[in-house]
Amino acid sequence: MTSPADLVRVPEVADRLGALFAAAGHELHLVGGTVRDALLGRPADDLDFATDARPEAVLELVTPLGTTWTAGIDFGTVGVLTHGMRCEITTYRADRYDRISRNPLVAYGDSLDDDLRRRDFTMNAMALSVPGHVFADPYGGLRDLAGGALRTPADPLESFADDPLRMLRAARFVAQLGVTPTADTVAAMVTLTPEIGRITAERVQVEFSKLLTGAHPRRGLELLVDTGLADVIVPELPALRMEIDEHHQHKDVYVHSLTVLEQAVALEEDGPDLVLRLAALLHDIGKPATRRHEPGGGVSFHHHEVVGAKLVRARLKALKYPKEIVEDVSRLTLLHLRFHGYGRGEWTDSAVRRYVTDAGPLVSRLHKLVRSDCTTRNRRRAAALARTYDLLEERIARISAEEDLRAVRPDLDGNEIMRLLGLPPGPLVGQAWRHLKELRLDRGPLDHDEAIAELRRWAAERDLPAPGSG
Repeated sequence: MTSPADLVRVPEVADRLGALFAAAGHELHLVGGTVRDALLGRPADDLDFATDARPEAVLELVTPLGTTWTAGIDFGTVGVLTHGMRCEITTYRADRYDRISRNPLVAYGDSLDDDLRRRDFTMNAMALSVPGHVFADPYGGLRDLAGGALRTPADPLESFADDPLRMLRAARFVAQLGVTPTADTVAAMVTLTPEIGRITAERVQVEFSKLLTGAHPRRGLELLVDTGLADVIVPELPALRMEIDEHHQHKDVYVHSLTVLEQAVALEEDGPDLVLRLAALLHDIGKPATRRHEPGGGVSFHHHEVVGAKLVRARLKALKYPKEIVEDVSRLTLLHLRFHGYGRGEWTDSAVRRYVTDAGPLVSRLHKLVRSDCTTRNRRRAAALARTYDLLEERIARISAEEDLRAVRPDLDGNEIMRLLGLPPGPLVGQAWRHLKELRLDRGPLDHDEAIAELRRWAAERDLPAPGSG
């Protein structure tokens, strides 16, 4: 009969470490996500271990093996890079929490079972001894993993009160692994939602990003909203659950946003794209602030993309996202509606150039976002929108073949403008440069003489000295 230990492929480096620790009179066990992922057949980039050895003894044992790091030694963790594998070894813990921060009052333990009990979920509370390969599962993690259940080893109220970050990890595991939290787990999350305020924005952002880039982000987001956690960390999302009109003729913006996210995920080509997923989720967050009820029962959201771009920037900054992510998601939010003017009347080549130029390096993501934003159940309308966007992409491709739309610049650079106008560096040079860029967008590439003539015309209108003929 196959035992759980037979299902875990143990890397050779783990058994080598285990033998080293055993020779020194210590236990060593693979633990946590390492065992869980091995049972799921997921590849491991690093290995996590638990031991009865104290951190100083661990460091002494592993220092000859390779590069070590001790950033977590105050919490009992020593790291070593050996045989190409990152290994983190943590002394058994028997922590207590102050219930004010999420930082434990570090106390070392002597029992593997007690160490496993203090972990976040049962599926992360399994262990495999090395080199003996004895499987330990005191809290039913294998059963829960097989059944797709997310459960805490200890009482969930106790577990989440100790470390509120575990509530976000619950939503993250729902998104990553497709598991379902038990009823008491969800109830504890609802009860302890205010405690999430103890968690730093940086830690919230890490978990939120892992959730969004999981295989089932919608499920994780729904858990955040249903438990009230989203009201604390991203309140703009539950705010989309608004009654649009008394006849319920308009789609719910919250459900629409989750659907757009799913459709954007389906269009990804090279794995999870955090910027695209954030934009798909948040592109309509300006709607609640811009909703207007029109005569006859209609609803409008004029300029919600402008308001939404500002709200996106503020929320992502609050979550401490890097500046480039903040700006990219805000830009996509601002631009996501522009395409809809294309179907109402033929765009000029100038409008197409501006569409591509304004999107810049985000243009491929903008294509995916716009296509994902069509969630109508009217098949004829959906097909018409898709075909219209096909035509726009074909037109972009045609113009791009003739011009490099990704790098639209004036036909004269700043140095030539200064030479021709006899100007030093300053605001006037920038104004002339922007004028020539606008012409480039409107009319396409100009030949050199034509560009100089336009610069001469622009200078004359401002009573500047006439430029030379160059």
